[in-house]
Amino acid sequence: MISESPAPGSADRPPQASVDPSASASTSSRPEPRRDASTSDDARDRALAIEIARLLADDKSEDVAILDIRGLSPVTNFVVLGTGQSDRQIRAAAEHVSQLARERDFARFGSDQDDARTWVVLDFVEVMVHLFEPATRAHYDLEMLWGDAPRVSWRRA
Repeated sequence: MISESPAPGSADRPPQASVDPSASASTSSRPEPRRDASTSDDARDRALAIEIARLLADDKSEDVAILDIRGLSPVTNFVVLGTGQSDRQIRAAAEHVSQLARERDFARFGSDQDDARTWVVLDFVEVMVHLFEPATRAHYDLEMLWGDAPRVSWRRA
């Protein structure tokens, strides 16, 4: 479930993923990304990112994009971005994404949202998903932040 009590003063900064209590409790630190990932692991991560992007589009999210940040970030491999028109739409899309990831054997490491519920982040370690309302997405402009990252084609042919 998405955390309901963000840190004080977090309205001016992006939400940080928090540990999901349903995730493995064997360690309290972030799982290490697979730095020596095989091609099949990269393909599996990429396939999840593409499925998430398609699911978001099916859920009527707008401006869906996948950024391939392998080699640019030590934290994750793919970032999926989507824009929703309301907090209800964003929450529903987040739940659908979490369900899809579970079905594909990707554990959710954590999730968070900002105070105003205009941004939700889901952390699947190798794939991060950011769902925004339009003004929040424009304000943080993650596409500009990761401007060097190639975009992944995800639309069905």
